[in-house]
Amino acid sequence: MYNVGMDFALILRFLIENFARKKIGFALMGGFALQAVGVARTTQDIDVLVLSEASPKIKEIMLKHRYKLLYESEEVLNFVSDDFQLGRVDFMLAHRKYTLAMLKRAKEEPVFGGKFKVRVLCAEDQIGLKVQASSNNPKRLHKDMSDIRMIIENNYPKLDLALIREYFSLFSREKELDEIVKEIKNA
Repeated sequence: MYNVGMDFALILRFLIENFARKKIGFALMGGFALQAVGVARTTQDIDVLVLSEASPKIKEIMLKHRYKLLYESEEVLNFVSDDFQLGRVDFMLAHRKYTLAMLKRAKEEPVFGGKFKVRVLCAEDQIGLKVQASSNNPKRLHKDMSDIRMIIENNYPKLDLALIREYFSLFSREKELDEIVKEIKNA
């Protein structure tokens, strides 16, 4: 399910402990976080949503612990380690209306087989990020739409479909959502 070389438990423990010391709130997102909404998928990294103002503290922590900064913008920080076990950690920096709301809605969930309890983006927000990612990079379309479908199938009765529709409508993709919902209802 995970990148075999990366020690996800080690990295997650590292993030939990170091971010708690520096009072940095975060929420898991991306492939690793999908398990909290009932979707198992392989992943190559850990993706985290944090407040943008935590960026200097995050850089300090990651650089101090043998990570290299691959890329930095007002939207993201990407780190990788030469130590295969430490792998890659990507941070999305919340500073806009949608990502700030996502961070507020995140709930503590068991991950990694219940070994850890961490805040994870809700199903609707994971869908929203996948709609955005597949709109920005068409090469991701099939993989992200497959994830979206599985999230909706596994969580359908309790989803806020209005919020999901809002995410799809931001990219003029409401018809895709309608097709998924129709197929699930008719199954």
